[in-house]
Amino acid sequence: MLGHPAFVLRSVGGADAMTMLSDDHDPLLERGRRLQIATIAWNLMEVFVTIGLGLAAGSLALIAFGLDSIVEVFASMVAIWYIADHHRSGRSTRALRLVSVAFVVLGIYLFTSSAIALWSRDVAESSPFGIAYLALTAGVMFGLARLKRVTALAAASPPLRAEASMTFLDGCLAGGILVALAGNSLFGWWWADPGAAILVGIACIAEAVDTWRTGSTERPVEG
Repeated sequence: MLGHPAFVLRSVGGADAMTMLSDDHDPLLERGRRLQIATIAWNLMEVFVTIGLGLAAGSLALIAFGLDSIVEVFASMVAIWYIADHHRSGRSTRALRLVSVAFVVLGIYLFTSSAIALWSRDVAESSPFGIAYLALTAGVMFGLARLKRVTALAAASPPLRAEASMTFLDGCLAGGILVALAGNSLFGWWWADPGAAILVGIACIAEAVDTWRTGSTERPVEG
């Protein structure tokens, strides 16, 4: 659908085309805002559910996932802040850098807590409720991430695309912890729990670098 406004730009001139771009852009950002609100609502519930299950089972990965939900809430709030006044010069760059910082905070936490767990050989207990909830959460996060990414690409919005990547990693973390808890329960893989958190931590740092670079190359948009 993005090709259509570009065609209008060549055919009928700048002013009319810019109006059509704006008409297409703002509804897309409103859809993005609603997706962020849905993400915040889910993650606020997730904080209490997963941390509670993690404390009950002694699972570092479940607790880390609950803390990850707090970071995801922050990233969604940054996206909403960006949408509220996206025409302002430099707002996109600041939003991208704030999301990048959120990636770094999550990555550092995952590395530190996982290293402690591996060093002390902490073993998480089986958590059937945790496994069931993570399976549900992974599906929800992957679904939200896809919707966010499609919306971000249609709106040509790097901040929304960056936040969609964080939601996707949230789904990956849920899936990784799900496999780790199942492996620990079935095969006694005590190391799988912190190991899954380390892998997601690596992905977080890589995403932080890419998001920061994108913010550094963003050009202010007039309007």
